[in-house]
Amino acid sequence: MANPTTAGKTTVQATSRRRELTGWLGAYFLASTILGILSALYQLFHFEFLGTLMGSAYYYLLVAFFLPPVFLLYPIRGRAQANNPPVYDLILTALSLFCGLYFCWHAEEIAAMGWEIYPPMTPLITGAVLVVLVLEAARRVGGPVFAGLCLFFTTFGLYSSHLPSLLQGMSYGPSRLAAYFSMGPSGIIGLPMRVVGNILIGYMVFAVALQITGGGRFFMDISAALFGFVRGGAAKVSIFSSALFGSISGSAISNVLTTGAITIPSMKKAGYPPHYAAAIEACASTGGVLMPPVMGATAFVMAEFLGLPYVDICIAAVVPSVLYYGGLFLQADAYAAKTGLKGIPRSQLPSLSGTLQTGWVYLVSLFLLVWMLLYMRWEVWAPFVSAALLLLVASLRRRDALRLKQWIGFVRGVGTVLAELAALLAAIGMIIGALSITGVAHSFSSEIIKLAGGHIWLLLALGAITSFVLGMGMTITACYVFLAMVLAPALVRSDLNPLAVHLFIMYWGMASYITPPVALAAFAGAGIAGSDPMKTGFKSMQLGVVNYFVPFFFVLNPGLIFQGPPWEVAQAISGCLLGMLVISASMEGWVLGIGKPPMWLRPFLFISGLLLAAPEMLTDILGLVLLVLSLIGVRVYGSRNPSTHGKETNDAVAS
Repeated sequence: MANPTTAGKTTVQATSRRRELTGWLGAYFLASTILGILSALYQLFHFEFLGTLMGSAYYYLLVAFFLPPVFLLYPIRGRAQANNPPVYDLILTALSLFCGLYFCWHAEEIAAMGWEIYPPMTPLITGAVLVVLVLEAARRVGGPVFAGLCLFFTTFGLYSSHLPSLLQGMSYGPSRLAAYFSMGPSGIIGLPMRVVGNILIGYMVFAVALQITGGGRFFMDISAALFGFVRGGAAKVSIFSSALFGSISGSAISNVLTTGAITIPSMKKAGYPPHYAAAIEACASTGGVLMPPVMGATAFVMAEFLGLPYVDICIAAVVPSVLYYGGLFLQADAYAAKTGLKGIPRSQLPSLSGTLQTGWVYLVSLFLLVWMLLYMRWEVWAPFVSAALLLLVASLRRRDALRLKQWIGFVRGVGTVLAELAALLAAIGMIIGALSITGVAHSFSSEIIKLAGGHIWLLLALGAITSFVLGMGMTITACYVFLAMVLAPALVRSDLNPLAVHLFIMYWGMASYITPPVALAAFAGAGIAGSDPMKTGFKSMQLGVVNYFVPFFFVLNPGLIFQGPPWEVAQAISGCLLGMLVISASMEGWVLGIGKPPMWLRPFLFISGLLLAAPEMLTDILGLVLLVLSLIGVRVYGSRNPSTHGKETNDAVAS
């Protein structure tokens, strides 16, 4: 999620990836963003006073409004050194604007005359130019690795018939591919762009409105008021606030850089080692991608793939996200217990009543969003209504009412994030197009099933490894889209629940953000904390350990995602909650209410936690027996920290 920027700057900081557009270019950026939002409102609210936009015309219009600013905002390489884009970037901006408007104008002819198969020369050339522009925009926003993968797939159809069976498919000429990617139903305006135009644009407007009106600060204050005074309070504030903020932003890296700039120094001051503080923030920020109600772009794409209401994705993600954050919270608490870390003095914390009095509108807007999603089923309208409430209340405030500068920041923030999404998701659309037109999605899936030989665990392990490896080079959304095309069908054909399968590959796709050797979120946190990046990455693996196991459990027992009879759901959730508690105790080396287990007992605790969380009655019984024996061993052979003895019970109740 891009942070809204302020107007009036004439230079760019050395650390900025984007230019600060001023003058007529800044005015163009604002106008383009406003027109794009108005187009979405006109289409989504079914206005007709200017005529009716057919579907593809609307999506090309979004391309025309949101793709050109990428070339103005992002330099061709490196950091932005000046605010004035060079001539070639102005040319690329003009070309992308022309291509979007050209196809918008000819949308009916594309549909009626089959231009994606038999294009005239002018639309063919225009389409080829648009494909190149999308690839370059994706490179500037997503980086060279992501762009390289997109380039591989867009050219894949030229030689796919000559590849081994796992990747073998039909081959086509360059003109056929260019026409299909630019004008076909599975290309630049394919499923990902439809997600942007139909659903995602509203949630991004809401997210930026929440930021620009002070929602980030409110999340920090409410977290501090609720948890700051308990033991290890600084870490718990980081977890809770990053979960709230990450759920709205949907971006692990930007979450680390925004909330982490405040929470990591606070944790270090409270006594957490730098690498531990950075790892907590990295895990908490990464989990926001999994946390309802927004969850970022991937969940919206998933809803389109599965043909399910978005609210079903949110409901399914509730228990896994609770397990993830529960494991993180318990480990932070255990570390504070065994080291004697105290909470933040109440005198240094904001009051709960004062925070609620000044920030009630943020809670009301979130409750309104959830109510409209769950009860009214207004998936499209809900974020716009919630954003309108936020902006209206912020405009009516006397002390800190939004002024022109803040309104400009709001429009720029929306424009920036939608420009980034347009570039990334248009390129991802071409990946889908390449897999569709060549037929590789089907062949890859069939070969994976043969390789697994009918063994579900082996098939899931192959899926987890594939998801993790691809997640190191792709964005979470791109990784998910690829796997949803080539891997998910194989898992679904093995009689696994489709929703659980798609959540499985999403979870494992984001695992690379906290797992070395890449661990982008952990490395970003290490930069703020001044800690060793690899040490931070391995600590992130420990703190986020639940993420590596829960996907296997809910794909084998969909009761964890509320798929199944009530008694199966209750059994799955209760077993996983207890297992998560035990696994967290074993990883951190502190059992609540008992003390520190000897090192030789911790593996038995860990195994008992896995057995309890596994989706079988027999494993639950075995896990419970092993847990009781392990706890007896901890009581007999363990030790307590003198600094926390006698106070742990009271602190545990408070935490």
